[in-house]
Amino acid sequence: MEKYKTAVVRREHFNAAHRLHNANWSDEKNKEVFGKCNNEHFHGHNYDLEVKVIGFCNPETGYVIDTKVLSKYIQKEILDVFDHRNLNMDVSYFKHINPTTENVARVIFEILRPLISNELELKIKLYETERNFVEYPGE
Repeated sequence: MEKYKTAVVRREHFNAAHRLHNANWSDEKNKEVFGKCNNEHFHGHNYDLEVKVIGFCNPETGYVIDTKVLSKYIQKEILDVFDHRNLNMDVSYFKHINPTTENVARVIFEILRPLISNELELKIKLYETERNFVEYPGE
């Protein structure tokens, strides 16, 4: 049987609030750069998350990855930690990192990467809005 790479994608959803702010800048510069996203009372998003795992199918199972296992990792490590939280105040990963969508996607990658076989590629796509999203392809 010929080997071929296949992508498995799990889509999830979470809601979270954040504030984009650089403590090294003046209030004026923060407002100029981040605009409404610098609201001192925070603002929220309905994030859509896509976790893509790419690799060769296991000849015994036919799976690239068991989607039940992938779903469990995302639920426990991401949704249980990020959903209905203030990313700046409630999520330790963002105590010293500005929770931009780019950084949230990278952090999600860094959380999931050790849980998934190194033989498999991992890519993260995070939608902040219907029209704005980032992709983090790993390194």
